[in-house]
Amino acid sequence: MKPAGHTPDHHADHHGIPHRRLSQVCMPRVGMAQIGFGLPRLGDWVERGRAARDHLLASPRFRRWAAAFPLTRPIARRRSRELFDLCAGFVYSQVLLACVRLKLFDIVADGPRTSAELARRLALPAESTERLLRAALSLRLLEKRGDDRFGLGPLGAALVDNPAVASMVEHHTMLYADMRDPVALLRGGMRTELSQYWPYSATDRPAALGNEQTAAYTALMAASQPMVAEEVLAVYPLNRHHRLLDVGGGDGTFLTHAAASAPNLQVVLYDLPAVAKAATERFRAAGLEPRARAVGGDFFANPLPIGADVVSLVRVVHDHDDDAALAILRAARQALDSEGTLLIAEPMSGAAGAEPVGDAYFAFYLLAMGHGRARTPAELTRLLNTAGFSRVRQVPTAMPLMTGLLVAQP
Repeated sequence: MKPAGHTPDHHADHHGIPHRRLSQVCMPRVGMAQIGFGLPRLGDWVERGRAARDHLLASPRFRRWAAAFPLTRPIARRRSRELFDLCAGFVYSQVLLACVRLKLFDIVADGPRTSAELARRLALPAESTERLLRAALSLRLLEKRGDDRFGLGPLGAALVDNPAVASMVEHHTMLYADMRDPVALLRGGMRTELSQYWPYSATDRPAALGNEQTAAYTALMAASQPMVAEEVLAVYPLNRHHRLLDVGGGDGTFLTHAAASAPNLQVVLYDLPAVAKAATERFRAAGLEPRARAVGGDFFANPLPIGADVVSLVRVVHDHDDDAALAILRAARQALDSEGTLLIAEPMSGAAGAEPVGDAYFAFYLLAMGHGRARTPAELTRLLNTAGFSRVRQVPTAMPLMTGLLVAQP
């Protein structure tokens, strides 16, 4: 016997198949945390939608259907291409390396060449030349000009007279060697080539490093500094300042550009003694000696020179873990007066449109180097606040993939 007035949860239709009440079919069950209007919270709906999407995308049957259906076919093909590009990325990078080492872009920059001409210039067998040319065409490094003539493609053209990119392409051979076993790299304890290339990362006495130990990485950084300087100086002119201190400034390439952009600006470089010596030579060659000087030292052991109203840290902070980065920022704060300005210029995590640069490329590059990480502007701001900078703003740059910029004041 059912109690009087009880409405059963189920009834049977004329086929004898039980049905739930309409309210139970149409409305999901809700817990006490979802009282509101009797509906799940927006976040719950979003998670359910994502779970449904993941279930569909993981289904071979759905993938076959999406690839065949006209409206979803372009999306399915694009997703397949993106996934394959992740798998084949190393091969693409090695095609680029071959082109750079063979100076292919410089050759065709003078004018389109036939495959036979290129085979002779590259000193490669005809079949190998054809293989390389087809690969470069597919990657938009080259373009076909007529039936059998090859000229620069849109990506190859960007590499002509661009020693910064060419240097990085060559440099990446060490990174690829270190990432041959990415799981071992993540677990730690590997002896990596990059940690040996950046010797200051593996010593407690960086100031004792000599020129033979610092020359290679100093030259590499100098090759890309003009591009960084162009980005920074375009959005933050230095005419308003009278003296700039560049901490970890390498051979002075950034300061040379800064001095050229602001004729009345005095510039001071602070870096390891062997590196500072190279900067002194660059300043002399550029005719900047009256208003440029380089100071050698270790910013973890020695105070920074005082008297500058603006300090720059160009691709320095992301080389260091949080404790070391905070020590650098505190040293910069002590070197500045109460009205001074700090500039942090480096690739940043989460940069719109360039997310893989900070969160994939630099994350693993710095892991192989031994320390440091790309940080979001918010993470850098928290470090700056702790170091004594209360006013921090982000200044958009034209190429956030290359560098972001934070301006901080006490």
